[in-house]
Amino acid sequence: MPVYAIHHLTNYRYSEPVSLSHQAAHLEPLTSDTQECLHFALTVRPRPAEIIRRADYFGNWVHYFTLTEPHQELTIEASSRVTVTPAPMPAKPPAATSGETRAWLNEAVEPAAHQARQFLYQSPKAMAQAGVADWVRPFFPTGAPVVEGVMALSARIHGQFVFDPTATTPATTVEEFLRLGRGVCQDFAHLAVVVLRSAGLAARYVSGYLLTAPPAGQSRLIGSDASHAWVSVYMPGHGWLDFDPTNDCLCDERHIAVARGRDFGDVSPVRGTVTGGGRHALQLGVTVSPVGQ
Repeated sequence: MPVYAIHHLTNYRYSEPVSLSHQAAHLEPLTSDTQECLHFALTVRPRPAEIIRRADYFGNWVHYFTLTEPHQELTIEASSRVTVTPAPMPAKPPAATSGETRAWLNEAVEPAAHQARQFLYQSPKAMAQAGVADWVRPFFPTGAPVVEGVMALSARIHGQFVFDPTATTPATTVEEFLRLGRGVCQDFAHLAVVVLRSAGLAARYVSGYLLTAPPAGQSRLIGSDASHAWVSVYMPGHGWLDFDPTNDCLCDERHIAVARGRDFGDVSPVRGTVTGGGRHALQLGVTVSPVGQ
C-alpha cells in the first residue's frame, strides 16, 4: 500500500495590519476504512495562543485558532503522512438500479440509510439549476444500474468541460459553470453532486489531494500539486463509491481524502474572518510525494 508525504502551504499577505483573525482549517487527512493518517502537524505563523482540534458534524478534523496581535502576514503549514488502501470495485459491479436505490433511500430504516439521506438535498454551493434535469434523464432512468449511470455521467462531464484554473473562483455557481463550459475540479464535482441529487441519489463532496506524476525525465516540483475534489455516491449493498469527474475515473490509491461534506463550503481547506487587512495576496503550495521517492 502506498504511503504519501504531503505538505500544504497557505500564505496570506495583507496591505494593512490585521488586528483580529479567526480561522478554521480542514487540512488533516481522514482516517477511514481506506486510508490512515499516520502523522499530522500544523504550524501557524504568527503563533496563536491555542489551536483547538475537534471533529465537525461530518466527522472531519478541523483546527480552530485566533490571532489577536496585529500582523500583515499569515502562514499556515500542514504536514501529513498517509497510507491509502482504496476499496476495490467488486468483480461483479453493484446491480442496484436507480429506482431501487431511490426506494431504499426513502424507505430503509437501517443506520446507513439515515446517514446517506442527509446527502439527498440541495446545499448552498450545490443548488439545482436550470438545465440540470436534462442531465438526469440519460443517466439515471429507473431500471438502469446506478454504477453505469455514474460512469456515463463522469465521462460526459470530463468530455464536455475544459479544466481551466483561471476561469472560475470558489464562489462560482453550477449555473455559471454550465454557461462557461470550463472551470476547476471544484466545479466538476459540484455539477456531479447536483445531478446525482436531482436524480434522487445521495452524493457527497470530497476534498483532498491527488498524486500527479511529473513529466517524463523531470523531478517532482515542490509545491506544484494542488488540492483536489471529487464525489461519493451511495449504492445499497456496496456503500459509498468515490469517482473523479475531473479525470473521469474511479478514485484509487492516488486520491487522499481530507474532508467530506455537502459541498465545498463544508470542507474549505482554510476559512475565516479578519478585522482590517485591506487587500490581500494569497499563495498556495501543495506537494504530494510517495515516501521513498
